[in-house]
Amino acid sequence: MSVTELPGDRAPDSPATPPDAARPARRPAPLTALLTRLHFYAGILVAPFLLVAALTGLAYTITPQLDDVLYGDTLTVSTVGEQPRPLAEQIAAARAAHPDGTLTGVQPADGDRATRVVFARDDLGDRQHTVYVDPYNARVSGQLTTWFGSTPATTWLDDLHRNLHLGDVGRHYSEIAASWLWVLALGGVVLWWRRRVNGRARVRHLLVPDLSAGGVRRTRGWHATTGVWLTVGLLFLAATGLTWSRYAGANFGAGLDALRAGTPQVSTTLDGTPPATGGGEHRHGGTPTEPASDPATYDRVLGAARAAGLSGPVAITPAAEPGTAWTVAQTDDVWPVRYDRVAVDPAAGTVTARSDFADWPVLAKLSKLGVQAHMGRLLGPVNQILLAALALGLLCVVVWGYRMWWQRRPTRADRRAPLGAPPARGAWRGTPWWALLVGVPVVVAVGWALPWFGGTLLGFLVVDALVGLAGRRRRGVPVSPAPAGH
Repeated sequence: MSVTELPGDRAPDSPATPPDAARPARRPAPLTALLTRLHFYAGILVAPFLLVAALTGLAYTITPQLDDVLYGDTLTVSTVGEQPRPLAEQIAAARAAHPDGTLTGVQPADGDRATRVVFARDDLGDRQHTVYVDPYNARVSGQLTTWFGSTPATTWLDDLHRNLHLGDVGRHYSEIAASWLWVLALGGVVLWWRRRVNGRARVRHLLVPDLSAGGVRRTRGWHATTGVWLTVGLLFLAATGLTWSRYAGANFGAGLDALRAGTPQVSTTLDGTPPATGGGEHRHGGTPTEPASDPATYDRVLGAARAAGLSGPVAITPAAEPGTAWTVAQTDDVWPVRYDRVAVDPAAGTVTARSDFADWPVLAKLSKLGVQAHMGRLLGPVNQILLAALALGLLCVVVWGYRMWWQRRPTRADRRAPLGAPPARGAWRGTPWWALLVGVPVVVAVGWALPWFGGTLLGFLVVDALVGLAGRRRRGVPVSPAPAGH
C-alpha cells in the first residue's frame, strides 16, 4: 500500500513536467525511506503467500452453501416433526448402520438438522465417521467421514487454506502470510498518512482514487485507497490467523495461560475437584473418548442439560474415564452465540459443574469470537460476504502492487529494465538514535513472538546486505557507509 513518491515512478505515458515548473526532488525522511523500502520488499516477497491465502480463504467462505448442495439430503431432514425419537433409538439406528468404531459423541438434531452420531476409528486417524439420523423417524439419512463436524468438502477446503494439503510443513505458508499481513497493512497506512501530512495529495484522493491520473499514479491510487479501506479487516485476519498458527499460536496460548485468560474447562470429576484452565479453544473438537455402555444414558444426560438451561444445538460427550462426568456443550456459533457447558453425572442425571460463556475471561471470549468470525460463522451470511470482500480486496491490492513495480520500470533506450528499481538502501543510517533505541528491541520482541516474521525479516536483511555488497564490488565502488536516506 505504498503511497510515497519513489524515484522513477512517473508512468511512461505521463506528460513531462515543464522546465519552469521543475523542482528539486524532495528527499524523504529517514523513517519514511526505511518504511518504504521495507514495505516494497515485504510486498514483493510475501505477496505470493498472501495471494494463496486470499484465494483459498475466498473458496472457504462458500462452504456452508457448498455443504447444502453436496450433502443437503444427509445433513437435513425433509420434514420437521413435533417430537423427536429418544436418542437411544437414534443411536441404535446409527449403530446398526455402522457397527464398527467407538461411539464418541452425539449432537442431537436442532431445527431441520439431522442428529449426528460420531464414531472414532483407528484407520481414520484424526478423522471421524459420522452417521446422520432423522430424529423424527430414527432412519439413517447418510454417513460421512468428518473432521470434528466438518464435511469432506469443508475439510478439504479448510486443509487447503491452512496448509495446502502438505501437513505441518504447509502450515508455514499461512503463518508467514499472517505474520507479515499486519506489517504491510500498518506500514501502508503510515505511508498514506505521511503523504497526507506532506500535502502531496488532495484529501479527497486519499480515500477515493484519483481517476484523472494515469499510469503508475492511478494504479498507486487504487492500491493505497483500497488498502486503507481494508486495513481494519486485514488486521483482524492477521491477528485471528496467528492464534491458529503453529509457532505464533503456541506462543499466544502460552501467553493466555500465563495471564490466566485461557478458556475455562468444566470439571468432570464427581468429587468437585476444579479443572485446569486451558490456553484457548483453537480446535474443532476434542479427543475421542471411551464408549458409553447404555445409549439411554444420552437421553438422561441431555435432559439434565436442558433442565439446566442449555438450549439450542449442543454436543454430548461421554466420560473420558469411568467414574467421571459427561459434558454437554452448546455449539451455537451464530451471534448471539451460546457456549455454556455443564458436566452431568451419568448415573444420577444431575449437573455437577458448569462453565458459562459470560464468566469467561475477556481475552478468552475475544479469542473464541475472533476465530468464529475468521471462519465465517459468527454473523452467518453477512460474515461470509465480509470475508469474501476482504479476500477480493486483498487480491486487488497485491495485483496493483505488482503492476506498480512493472509500471515504474525504466523505458529509455539507455536505461531499459524489466522492472522498477527498489527504494534506495541505507535509510536506517539517518534514523534518529531514539527511534533505533526503541525500535530495535520492539522488532526483536515481535520477531520472538512471531518466529516466521522474525526469521524472514532477518533473511531479508542478510540477503539485501549481500546483494548491496556484491553490487558495490562489481561496480568497483569502495564499501563505505551510504549517505543518510539513500
